[in-house]
Amino acid sequence: MKTNITSAVSITGIASIICLSLLSAKNDIEKARVVHDAEKPTIVLVHGAFADGSSWNKVIPILQKKGYKTIAVQNPLTSLKDDVAFTERAIAEVTGKVILVGHSYGGVVITQAGNNEKVAALVYVAAYAPDEGQSIEDIEKDAHDVKKIPAVPGLADPIIADGFIRLKDDAVVKYFAQDLPEQEARLIAAGQGRFHISCIQTKVTNPAWKNKPSYFAVAENDHIIAPEIERQAAKKIGSTTISVPSSHVAMLAQPQKIADLILQAAVVK
Repeated sequence: MKTNITSAVSITGIASIICLSLLSAKNDIEKARVVHDAEKPTIVLVHGAFADGSSWNKVIPILQKKGYKTIAVQNPLTSLKDDVAFTERAIAEVTGKVILVGHSYGGVVITQAGNNEKVAALVYVAAYAPDEGQSIEDIEKDAHDVKKIPAVPGLADPIIADGFIRLKDDAVVKYFAQDLPEQEARLIAAGQGRFHISCIQTKVTNPAWKNKPSYFAVAENDHIIAPEIERQAAKKIGSTTISVPSSHVAMLAQPQKIADLILQAAVVK
């Protein structure tokens, strides 16, 4: 009887030790996970003209599933200065490194705002990447008048009122988001931001891509920015580049491919 009691006590003691060991191991794993997640950069997403932060709604869940905190900036599109300020405010909220992502005109914004020391890399999605002293207007003029890159039809007939530009609903369906379901494209048209004409004319003063690694997604079926403009920009700034078979809104038409590129940039050395 005594032996049985002793054995039972010993087994109970061993079981307790095993449980404590497992609990300790679990706590160590959890601590390691927390430290690992804390080291991950925050992804700051900057939308382009005729858009808002919902442009990234298909990409954000993919990034979050991988454990990355994301911020979709809601830029007012009233001036480059204002949009840079809104983006800088988002960067200021972050503790640690930032991967700064810009779509379309958002590429101009991240080119100017990306000089912040927190920014580890830049990701351009069907975007402009101006050089110093260059505006969107300058890029387009050089591309079509000097380099003879064929024009695309998307911006041929916009609506301009009080200095703000928007696209006609049919232009969004045919040229801006032509590879999305029509209902989704018309939702984009209904929610498009009004884009001040000064954003096209304002020149970048200090291009961040000169000092930061960059990644670029070229949208091969883009009817807003000629794909060749994107290709040449990616080459000029030395980006790691992918091509995606999509309209201008590559992050909505090909969200997994765009998310994969961002995740590639997020492996901060």
